[in-house]
Formats: sequence, C-alpha cells, structure tokens
Amino acid sequence: MAKQNVSEQFVDILVRAGVERLYGVVGDSLNPVVDAVRRHSGIEWVQVRHEETAAFAAGAEAQVTGRLAACAGSCGPGNLHLINGLYDAHRSMAPVLALASHIPSSEIGLGYFQETHPELLFQECSHYNEMISNPRQMPRLLQTAIQHAVGQGGVSVVSMPGDIAGQPAPEKAPEHALVTSRPSVRPGDEEIEKLRRMVDAAERVTLFCGSGTAGAHAEVMEFAERVKAPVGHALRGKEWIQYDNPFDVGMSGLLGYGAAYEATHECDLLILLGTDFPYNAFLPTDVKIVQVDVRPERLGRRSKLDLAVWGDVRETLRCLTPAVKVKNDRRFLDRMLKKHADALEGVVKAYTRKVDKHVPIHPEYVASVLDELADDDAVFTVDTGMCNVWAARYLTPNGRRRVIGSFSHGSMANALPQAIGAQFTDRNRQVVSMSGDGGFTMLMGDFLTLVQYDLPVKVVLFNNSSLGMVELEMLVGGLPSFGTTNKNPDFAAVARAAGAYGVRVEKPKQLEGALKNAFAHKGPALVDVVTDPNALSIPPKISADMVTGFALSASKIVLDGGVGRMLQMARSNIRNVPRP
Repeated sequence: MAKQNVSEQFVDILVRAGVERLYGVVGDSLNPVVDAVRRHSGIEWVQVRHEETAAFAAGAEAQVTGRLAACAGSCGPGNLHLINGLYDAHRSMAPVLALASHIPSSEIGLGYFQETHPELLFQECSHYNEMISNPRQMPRLLQTAIQHAVGQGGVSVVSMPGDIAGQPAPEKAPEHALVTSRPSVRPGDEEIEKLRRMVDAAERVTLFCGSGTAGAHAEVMEFAERVKAPVGHALRGKEWIQYDNPFDVGMSGLLGYGAAYEATHECDLLILLGTDFPYNAFLPTDVKIVQVDVRPERLGRRSKLDLAVWGDVRETLRCLTPAVKVKNDRRFLDRMLKKHADALEGVVKAYTRKVDKHVPIHPEYVASVLDELADDDAVFTVDTGMCNVWAARYLTPNGRRRVIGSFSHGSMANALPQAIGAQFTDRNRQVVSMSGDGGFTMLMGDFLTLVQYDLPVKVVLFNNSSLGMVELEMLVGGLPSFGTTNKNPDFAAVARAAGAYGVRVEKPKQLEGALKNAFAHKGPALVDVVTDPNALSIPPKISADMVTGFALSASKIVLDGGVGRMLQMARSNIRNVPRP
C-alpha cells in the first residue's frame, strides 16, 4: 500500500468524522488537499466563487444536519475571506472545521507574498486555532480540532503550509475515536431545588425561549401548562417554540411583536430558557430572573440573575416540572394572551388594506404569500435587514420547517450562501433564500454556484432598491437617509442570462403564479419582486419621546405590516379566556 501524504491523511480523517463535502476556492497552497479530495470517493469538493460563501455554506449545512461541516481557503487572501462566515458559524454554535492553508513553512515570518498569520486572525471566532508545522502533529492536531468544534459547538481552524500538506504522513500515526455529538447536561439537585422554590413562590411566571429550546418543545409546553406561564421567544427561538403553542405571546427584541415585552416585564419571575438574547434594554430590571443555559459563560452576561442554572433546557425541565406545584390561577396568562391577540389584530388591519392592489408591492404581502405556498418542511435562509422582519413576522413554524439566518452575527449577504449549504444536504428538500437586494448583490457571483451544481434553490428577492434597515436606523435616529439607494438591474434577466429560471414581479396579482412556477421548476430559480421602499413608515400612534433611538423605538413600532397566520393562532389561544 502506498504511503499517505499529510493531505491524504487530513482528508481521510474528515471523512471518518462524517464530513461529506469541503467548500472552498482552489489555489496554490491548498492544491494538495483539493487533489486528495479529488481522489477520495467519500468526500466532495464544492467549488464556490467566494470563500465567504464557503464558510456560510458550511455553517448552514452544520445547522441543518447537526453534524460537522468543513470549508477551506488558500493562503493569505483566500483564507481571509472565510472569516465573516466563520464568525457567523461560531456564534450560531454550528460545528465547522476550517482549513486555512498557509505560505511555505520556510517563509513564515519573512514578509513573503500573501503572508498573513491565520493563528492570530481566527482567534476570536474559534474554539481551537492551531497550525500544523510538522507532519508528526498529524493526525492528533486535526482530531483535537474536530473534538473542539463538535464538543463545544462552533468553529475550529487548522492552518497548514502547502509544503507540509505534500509531505509524507508519519507511519502508524495514532488515531482515536472521534466525538460525533454533544452530551446532555443535567443541573445539580441543589440548583433544581432552588429553582423549584422560586417557581412555587411566584404568582406570575413568564418563559422567554431561545435556540436552546431545540428538541425541548414538549417539555416547555408541559411546564408552561403546569405553572400557567406565557411563553415568548427571541428570533432564534421562533422555529423551535412558536408552533403548537397555546401559551405564545410573540417575540421581543428589535423585531418584536405581540405581548412578549409586556409578559416579561409584568411577571414576578422571568425564566430565560436557552437564550443569549443580546438586547438587555428589552429585559426587565425589577423582576426576579432565572437563566438556564448549556453554555455557562452565557449565564448572567445580559442581565442580573437571581439564579443561574447550568444545564440543557430539556433535562432541566424534565427534572423541574414534576417537582413544582400546579398553579390554577390563569389570570396573568389569559391577560397576556388577550394583549397578544389585540396587538396582532391591530397590525394586521394596517397590512390588509388593499394590499393585493398596492404597487410597488408590500413586502409583507410577499412574505405572507411565500409562507402559504412553501413546503411544510422547507428550509428558509434569511438575509439580515428587513428580510429578518418579514421572516420573524410571517414565516409559520411547524416543527419541520427550518429558518436560518445570521441572527447572532448580523452579517449581510448570508442568505444565498447558506441556501447553498442547506440544499447540498438534500436536493429534494425545498430551500428558499429570502434575499434583500443589498445582501444578494454582495455575493451575487455565487448564484453561479447554483447553476454550476444545478442546485434547486429558490431565491425570492425582496427588491426595494435600498438598504431598508439602514434607512430605518437613520429615520429613528433623526437622520435623513443617505447612501442607502441601490441602482439595480433586472435581476430576473441576470438569472436567465446565467442559465437559471428568472421572473420579475411588479404587480401583486402576478406574485402567486410567479412563486408557484418557480417552486415547480426543477433547477435554480430567482423571483425578482419589486417591493415598496416606503414600507418602513412609523405608524402615527408612536409618540415623539419613543423615537429617541433605534433600540428603544423598534420594540414598540410596527413596520406597516401584520404577522400572517400568527393572528389565527393568537385568536384560537384566547377562545377560553373569560370575557369581562
């Protein structure tokens, strides 16, 4: 048997760890690894047009599958392009292994062509970041990187000079079993008992849920029923907790709606479940707060806690729920449910007036129709900015749909590359990129990746020819909008020129048919919807003293839009609320 080189051993270990594809752009120092991928039947090289796309795609794949994904960049500028997508993956706790290939080892530190120092550059967006400077570090260093990415949830970066990649691998190199999943974490009995006493002593309990409630929907519902608690959520908690939820009071934060803000401020015990909700201005300061999280470093960094509980949400509630006393008083819960329904009723009225005749098209209408037509197990990838608003308020979760975005890092241009990674995991599953024209044009070159691999991603482009969220920020800050207007082409024509299906929609009556035709098309498709750039107007009921800054005002305003089928759920949830 021929002796392996370091690149071949590197690729073998990735395959053994469950990696099915390596996203990147080939070149110079990375060539030996790409050649090893070419010769290995267990892994695919995915050629993207920009390394930032590679990192975003790997992060999305990891979020959809829950398994390790990988990306790579060549030396210097090549791996530098990975950094934004890696920040996003790391903050999303997506297990990603990034290979940052390096200049020749003998030239490091001498100002060589394209020299950078990856071991410094990626330090903040990784759990593990080391360089292979000697073949004898393999395979242990790569195995250690994998353990960090999977075990801690996030990014590991391995730097490797091109000359090292081509050298013979050490004979009989030790290999060990690899971590493939994270364990459950159960809180200690003492913490459970403290929490039980606090819950039993509280008259009004509210739950506020984040992405840490994934896999714990049943446990959250059982606990909420037992203590008659309203259940609100952050944006990353929406897909896991909003569906089949008779206790739902909406979302808090910059994109908030419904009665979540009131429920978190009018209770006397707020329990934060699996959320690293960053906007502490929206959290109360005069109620008792408990936080439950599997990441202990997140406990208490957003608000003052009366109790910190280190554990999985599901394991914590499995221990806690049977121990707490059943509360029979529903008055607080019913009052919050009614507030929630009333709030949604009001904003839906603003959205429904002649919306099917409004030109340019209301973006809310686009999101609502998209929600109705998309598959029950669709994966939505959502651009940062106004697309976040429409996704938060109109996409209806059901336990099978996924909604992925740059919700923690807040990067533009994430939706298209994340759709690439999501679609590679299953070509038969519907993947919809909700793209803004600003974000789409940043990495528009990778629309060609869809065509090259015939990926059936459907790009729904919310084209208002502006940076909408930035205009809103300027508006509520008392500034005139400036530098926010985009001069755009006919994106549908661009898509057709690239070899994909493309259709432009300028009137509401064209929308449903255009979406249905795009969804029925077997390959990549783009629906360029010309939307109203004035959908950012603040309703006149907002008082002047509220418009003192974006963080304060955005919690109260409604962006001329409703919240789709959430109103139906809210109405059904208050059917049994006693009427005065």
